Amino acid sequence: TETTKDLAKAIAMQCVVFNCSDGLDYLAMAKFFKGLAASGAWACFDEFNRIDLEVLSVVAQQVLDIQRAIAARVTSFVFEGTEIGLKY
Repeated sequence: TETTKDLAKAIAMQCVVFNCSDGLDYLAMAKFFKGLAASGAWACFDEFNRIDLEVLSVVAQQVLDIQRAIAARVTSFVFEGTEIGLKY
């Protein structure tokens, strides 16, 4: 966590630290990912291993959707039913 935060600071990127808990659901993660994608910020997930396996499966798909949009170099894309701007 500290290394990621220090690297982000060194290259002037915003880094958001998110403390995951076992009560986290995919809808909350989707809101968080929407903000990250729209702002271009980095994220560091603390205690990521505490997320339930069923939620992790959906989160993996959400991350893949964002990665595909970045790879396609688009400026906006539909994520979880909402069109959002993409900053990278």
